[in-house]
Amino acid sequence: MINISVNPVAFTIGSHEIRWYGIIVAIAVAVVILWTITQVDKRKATLPVPPDIMTAPVGIISGIIGAKLLHVLERLDYYLQHPAQIFSGGGLAIYGAVLGATLGIWIYIKLSRRHLKDQHFGFYIDLVTPGIILAQAIGRVGCTINGCCYGKPAPDWLPWSVVYTNPNSYAPLNIPLHPVQIYEIIFCLIGFGILLKLRKRLEPMEGALFLVYLILYSAWRFAVGYLRTDLQFVLGLSQSQIISLVVLGVAIFLLVRMKRRFKAEAQKTGSGEDASPPATLPTD
Repeated sequence: MINISVNPVAFTIGSHEIRWYGIIVAIAVAVVILWTITQVDKRKATLPVPPDIMTAPVGIISGIIGAKLLHVLERLDYYLQHPAQIFSGGGLAIYGAVLGATLGIWIYIKLSRRHLKDQHFGFYIDLVTPGIILAQAIGRVGCTINGCCYGKPAPDWLPWSVVYTNPNSYAPLNIPLHPVQIYEIIFCLIGFGILLKLRKRLEPMEGALFLVYLILYSAWRFAVGYLRTDLQFVLGLSQSQIISLVVLGVAIFLLVRMKRRFKAEAQKTGSGEDASPPATLPTD
């Protein structure tokens, strides 16, 4: 049994609390940015097109909006009674952050002057992908300290259950819980290693690495949902589990279609016909 007595509040400014969660999430965002800058710098001699510096702020803003929106929708009854809390710094859903940032950047590129295909969206999203899951591992450290996203009560025989004792924690106090935040930290670090291992192999198919990430994380979130206390919506499934099933199905479909297109293009190249450019994320 692990006792977590750390005060989730790092310090206060007047009556406003600054929690470790917010500080660590900010660090996680910085990690994604630094990872992207480093990878672009390493690949600058072979970049298909120069990176658009506006995608970073667009991704951060749309990610925050998506993270907050998904959290609000999951707890809509509470926020209807406390609408001012919608604009608070707490309550961010990782799933919403990833999907919101991806959609925001895609829309920005689609509406920019150059065509999406010329921007190589798939190439750049693959470049960022390992940094995303690494940042998620860091973000879950904040969740662990904060006591949010906590697990269900653990059985007596589980030796690694966690017990929160600090009154500022969001988790129920003095009850052994499944350490689902720590489970996810471990999963994300393993996923980070897997993505690093696969990125060279999948490099010819732009966007494939990101789809693999979505498949891995969606399968994980669906499974770990049974150990979390999320509100149930349909058939005993939580909102995140339902989203996971949708994302999992779409990502598998897109990856299979991408692989078939890539094989067809490779066969054309082998037969001496004009080959299309490397496969990118479908735009239709």
